[in-house]
Amino acid sequence: QVQLVESGGGLVQPGGSLRLSCAASGMTFSISRYATAWYRQTPGNQRELVASITSGGSTNYADSVKGRFTISRDYARNMLYLQMNNLNPEDTAIYSCALFDAMVVTREPRYWGQGTQVTVSS
Repeated sequence: QVQLVESGGGLVQPGGSLRLSCAASGMTFSISRYATAWYRQTPGNQRELVASITSGGSTNYADSVKGRFTISRDYARNMLYLQMNNLNPEDTAIYSCALFDAMVVTREPRYWGQGTQVTVSS
């Protein structure tokens, strides 16, 4: 059973940084075999695709986070990361990692983590 567990969320001041981690377990394959992504959601809003990385290593970002967020992975450890810099209050959300069952991003991930809260506030 594939499990994704996020960590690294918390409270940070505007302009600060956080690094989210996502540990994948229960897999018989490397996390780099399929596309992975980070999503975020706030109450009353739709889930937003924040960043993604294909099996080939191509990355894509939402316009709102370009230049501030970086997605990366450690295939040896089956870890996915999201480095978030210059955070602002609009980045406050629950962040979830996701694993697709394809090499590129498709409409819906196959697996989801439970999410970690990120709050940006002074």
